[in-house]
Amino acid sequence: MFSVTDILDELQWRGLIAQHTDIDALREHLAAGPVTFYCGFDPTAASLHHGHLVQILLMRHLQLAGHRPLALVGGATGQIGDPRQSGERQLQPSEVVRGWADRLKSQISHFLDFEGPAAATMVNNLDWTAELSAIDLLRGIGKYFRVGTMLSKDIVARRLASDEGISYTEFSYQILQANDFLELYRRYGATMETGGNDQWGNMIGGVDLIRKVEGATTHVLTTPIITKSDGTKFGKSEGGAIWLDPQMMSPYAFYQFWLQVEDADVVRFLKIFTFLDRARIEELEVEVAERPHIRSAQKALAAEVTRLVHGEEELDRVLAATNALWGGGDLHAIDEQTLSSATSDLPQACLKLGEATIIDALVETGLEKGKSAARRTLASGGAYLNNIKVEDEDAPICVEDLLAGSRVLVRKGRRNLAVVELS
Repeated sequence: MFSVTDILDELQWRGLIAQHTDIDALREHLAAGPVTFYCGFDPTAASLHHGHLVQILLMRHLQLAGHRPLALVGGATGQIGDPRQSGERQLQPSEVVRGWADRLKSQISHFLDFEGPAAATMVNNLDWTAELSAIDLLRGIGKYFRVGTMLSKDIVARRLASDEGISYTEFSYQILQANDFLELYRRYGATMETGGNDQWGNMIGGVDLIRKVEGATTHVLTTPIITKSDGTKFGKSEGGAIWLDPQMMSPYAFYQFWLQVEDADVVRFLKIFTFLDRARIEELEVEVAERPHIRSAQKALAAEVTRLVHGEEELDRVLAATNALWGGGDLHAIDEQTLSSATSDLPQACLKLGEATIIDALVETGLEKGKSAARRTLASGGAYLNNIKVEDEDAPICVEDLLAGSRVLVRKGRRNLAVVELS
């Protein structure tokens, strides 16, 4: 556990700090702790993604240093959505937002400790926003905001300059977020807000509001928007976002995503996305420099983040599937969901159980161009069914061969894989 005096140094070393209010005052405030702080998560989708994970890890680091987190799920702000550069959000029905909010609460609760002196607390801004009338909002909160300042916020200015413009609904989001900070200051004594760097303007709005209404000093700490070494945004797969919900992105696909991180990025991501200590990360940095082909750092990153998000048991399943898929383990031990995810990007074919042979499988999956070529591959010892070498070209694929989900794995040589579903 870090002390309350060195946590800022640790966060800076990990690359988890982008902007902040006065750093000396913030350091003094944290050292005098424990500090109650909050971070907000809007239910604009059914799951958190890797960007939210950065915020959760920051919260956990602060909690381990003895500070008290408030995890805010935006049951109110999630019905509006903060302005995006890409354009106006589609408003979701209230019941959908409520369902998403419940799912986010469940996900967040997995990462924080809700017992002990630094116990976390879950809050929902719908609890106080729903009570506000339009008059209350305008008289009690709106009078403290200057339109010129609101218009100067970066994302607002960009949207105003676009063809689409910005609706009053999304324009008002910054007032509601500032009010959240004020309410949490009053209800829980929260004196710091954390969040992504794209929220800086909204977060400073809360600091200004508390100063004007309560005469108190509060603080803001933002994390950087995570980019790759080439400057592009980090965190998109072919299927879309890197979701934390295993139903929206399987643990196997999640693990594989982290395994594919480039050498130029992996050490930085180990600092950001894991709790590995400096000594271990420095060891892995040497591995990247001297033995990059072993990919020790990528394997450590993928294992640590998968364990953190999905747990030890799921990580064991993923590692077993990875091992089995390439010939080193028992394919029959892999469950259907993991096997389906592990083979989703492989060539596919559907054949008839009890009639199709390995020759048919090689041809229909495209591993071979014709039966003559398939027979030559088999004769040379290069045809495998479920990682077992096949020598009889006429032997049909039968029930005993089936893996989970009524499928078999076909391999040509060492690295060419395909999957066949049997009906």
